[in-house]
Amino acid sequence: MQNKDFFSKLRQLRIAHNFTYKDMSERLKISTNHYWQLENKKRSLYYKMAQKIAAVFNLKPDDIFYDEY
Repeated sequence: MQNKDFFSKLRQLRIAHNFTYKDMSERLKISTNHYWQLENKKRSLYYKMAQKIAAVFNLKPDDIFYDEY
């Protein structure tokens, strides 16, 4: 089942890893503002970016974007 609040999960993962918005943007090779907009539902999240974000946390995209049964 799709996790309807995966944006808050992104925030939780970022904070748990002690990453700032800037840290994430540097790892993803995007602007800090772009990452902030993703996490705060101001920008659409596409699959390619979901893959990059998951890789930062050594996860699969499904681990972030889908709840376990």
